[in-house]
Amino acid sequence: MRIGVLGAGAVGARIAHHLQQVSAVDAIIVRDIRPGVEARVVTRLGKGVEADGRRIGIPDVDLLILSTPAGSHLRNAAKAVERGVHVLSVSDDIDDVRGLLRLHDRAEESGVTVLAGAGFSPGLSGVLARHAAARLQRVDEIHVAKMGTGGPACARQHHRALKSQSLDWRDGMWVRRPGGSGRELVWFPAPVDAYDCYRAELPDPMLLVPHFAGVQRVTARVSATRRDRLTMHLPMLRRPHPEGLEGAVRVEVRGQLHTGGLGSVIVGAVASPAVGAAATAATAAELIIDRSLKAGSMGLSHLPSAASFLYAMEQRGVGAEIFEGLAELSAADLDESGSIVLPGE
Repeated sequence: MRIGVLGAGAVGARIAHHLQQVSAVDAIIVRDIRPGVEARVVTRLGKGVEADGRRIGIPDVDLLILSTPAGSHLRNAAKAVERGVHVLSVSDDIDDVRGLLRLHDRAEESGVTVLAGAGFSPGLSGVLARHAAARLQRVDEIHVAKMGTGGPACARQHHRALKSQSLDWRDGMWVRRPGGSGRELVWFPAPVDAYDCYRAELPDPMLLVPHFAGVQRVTARVSATRRDRLTMHLPMLRRPHPEGLEGAVRVEVRGQLHTGGLGSVIVGAVASPAVGAAATAATAAELIIDRSLKAGSMGLSHLPSAASFLYAMEQRGVGAEIFEGLAELSAADLDESGSIVLPGE
């Protein structure tokens, strides 16, 4: 296969690097509108990676990976589908995702797969939700939270999402709520730990609801500092960091346990958002390359096997964790004050 990567920033360049290791990939064509970026990526990655050199049209490829700034994906995706080219998008923009999902009929007719929201979150969040759901007999609620941003474009999208209305699924209908509301202290896997998270215009619910029949509530939140909330209605006051350094995603799935009672399963992953998004996109791209996904438009919660996907992610350096909680304590586990006695004390 020939792979095209539009946008060779923090995420796109890493996707190209991952796909260099895939034997079925014959060539990787990268395109970036910023001067000199294509040449630097080609020089750094070397064999099998080529600069497109053009600024318009779709490259002559079998799979087009879109890692350009959010809001620009639908037009290129529609052109690719018309030409019979598979599409994978890492955008977390709700309009991009909505538009890509609406390409379903056209993708089926062309016999191609369109993967929407195939980054860190949405993307890995959908895989984690599918994995957690396997431990339940019935899924009632899904709650997603993410922390951190990738490159500058991701930081700008985070800023826009926080000031826009969230899209929640509640009792069979979509509900809009103000961005920056609904403060919730969310515990991510160590070493990230706890962050305040808020409602924002995130596409995760839109991607999750179709694949979990009967789910009653689906929400998504993003971490934000006090300064983020105070300035969310203003232009960004300082230039974003070239790449986010710390990030995490956490998914809680609630419902009926196989034993008959009600419970929840919490899963998560920690990685730099750019690293996590690139590993997720590359792993998803392999599914398209191997023809493991049917034609049409979908999110990663539609995967045939979440466990095998997470195993492949671990091979790329991004592992998932599940919160097991504390085992039931006995009197022997407590001291005179009622505190837990740790081993060796």
